[in-house]
Amino acid sequence: MNKAVIFDMDGVICHTNPYHSIAFKEFFAKRELFPTEAEFALHMYGKSNSYILSHFLGRKIEGQELLELEDEKESLFREIYREKVDPIAGFMQFFQSLKQQGLPTGVATSAPFANLELIAGTLGIMHQMQSILASEHVSHHKPHPEVYLKSAAKLQVEPEFCVVFEDSFSGVTAAKNAGMKVVGVLSSHTKEQLPPCEAYIEDFFEMDVSVLAKLGF
Repeated sequence: MNKAVIFDMDGVICHTNPYHSIAFKEFFAKRELFPTEAEFALHMYGKSNSYILSHFLGRKIEGQELLELEDEKESLFREIYREKVDPIAGFMQFFQSLKQQGLPTGVATSAPFANLELIAGTLGIMHQMQSILASEHVSHHKPHPEVYLKSAAKLQVEPEFCVVFEDSFSGVTAAKNAGMKVVGVLSSHTKEQLPPCEAYIEDFFEMDVSVLAKLGF
């Protein structure tokens, strides 16, 4: 029976949210907008750029304008984060243990592919993933299950035999909507702020293949 592990990226592989906040603050300051950290917590973390930009700019951002504004903000993020790529504690050890077990792995992120390339490339795990999906690869963003269903198809594993690591409400919902088991990574939210998950971790030192076994692996 084939099984697979799928990771979200922001807040799961790396704790990037503080750097996205910095990038968005710079982006919005140029437009005389100054969202608070509380507003970011409600309307930025785990959300797609189309939602974030539409919310804070107060109108529907779509089409070519969305592509241009997204590129401006994400370029700022990559510039800020390039020298700061650092995985969440224990991630690399856990990831290598999965590889030693021969388990297929994937990344399913709402971020642009260039961000995924920066992070997975810097950590040297890009070539070890059997599925890599970013915002450009889907028509519907989380909480829609498309990115997870496509990941399962690429990994050639039925959704019910996939375990997903997620940190946001929309991400957990997307994985649940896909019929997958979810481990909540509490990097940005508390248990109470997430839909119910099969397990929760603060970092990956709390996770190993024996814990996965309890989830049916």
